[in-house]
Amino acid sequence: MTIVETRLITGGVDTHLDIHVAAALDGNGGVLGVESFPTTTAGFAELHIWLSSFGSLDRVGVEGTGAYGAGLARFLRTMDVTVIEVGRPNRQARRAHGKSDSIDAIEAARAALSGRASAVAKTADGNVEAIRVLLVAYRSGRDTRIKCLNQLRHLGFTAPDELRERFRDVPAGFLAESAATLRLGRNGDPVWSATKLAIRTLGRRVVDIDADCDRLHDELAILVKATAPSLLDLPGIGVRTAALLLVAAGDNAERITSEAAFAHLCGVAPIHASSGKVTRHRLNRGGNRQANHALWRIVFTRMSSDARTRTSDVVDDRDRVFEMHDVDHAPNKASWVRERERAAFASREYREPEQHRDAVRIEVRKADQIQSERLSPTDHVAQG
Repeated sequence: MTIVETRLITGGVDTHLDIHVAAALDGNGGVLGVESFPTTTAGFAELHIWLSSFGSLDRVGVEGTGAYGAGLARFLRTMDVTVIEVGRPNRQARRAHGKSDSIDAIEAARAALSGRASAVAKTADGNVEAIRVLLVAYRSGRDTRIKCLNQLRHLGFTAPDELRERFRDVPAGFLAESAATLRLGRNGDPVWSATKLAIRTLGRRVVDIDADCDRLHDELAILVKATAPSLLDLPGIGVRTAALLLVAAGDNAERITSEAAFAHLCGVAPIHASSGKVTRHRLNRGGNRQANHALWRIVFTRMSSDARTRTSDVVDDRDRVFEMHDVDHAPNKASWVRERERAAFASREYREPEQHRDAVRIEVRKADQIQSERLSPTDHVAQG
């Protein structure tokens, strides 16, 4: 009787615009081969066949699943292959062994094999992906609108006297509409004619962008309601903040296994910063910054409008707020410090930068001290 042993293969792909470089590893991390493939559908099929020729393909670590590797990740999922999202290559390995596409592909495979990279890539095949692409257009339109309005205001107060006086008392909300209705004409002054044309062009551009953003917002509202209808019913959450949170989770939200994992993804979970006899946590400066911004907007909206959040203790006495929280909600203490830091900066409570930094350091030390007094060493381990 012949026993056929099928070895499990782990793949790694370093993605680029025109060529993907793939590497195959066995279960012990040994390199079985490295090969390049074109970034076409036929090339994706060849890459899958090549990896499968070494044995049973278990998983593939792909760099840039939201960029150059998006097409390959979609193709591999249709072939029932687990796609692992791999971040930047290990810097220590890069310093020791150099940098090349082959080395990056091998490092991606080893990250997926060892579990150093374990996050399942987003499927990007449903309503959330549609929301993401609409947000890209909405965000770029908003940024362009701000630039156009700033240019319009600058041209308004540097224009010839007649044009400058015409826009002197125009409210900011009606500046673009007023500029868009200008009638062109020539009075023999090229500066006057050119400035008038530039002002009207910028005004009409802003009006067009406003119309586009309104259309995009309507489409976003439809998709958000279809994807998470109960999310908009929560206080402090609008269409854009809900869209940002959905994009952070992805179409396959089941890849996020707990609230703690989602908090870490959004950059609001505390990070261990203990050493020796000192046991403490620090704020997380990483994570999805768009989702972090959405949570920041939700918190500040609730502090001004939600009865459960808006209390005098939140603003006037942060120490009492910390003491009101249970041990299970200890990570929220770092969040309150962070929100207070931003609020103080926005209100210019601390005029001098050095005074502001010192005050923030005091706030963080207070939070760490209160947290250390309330938690035992075993609680710290459980919290992490």
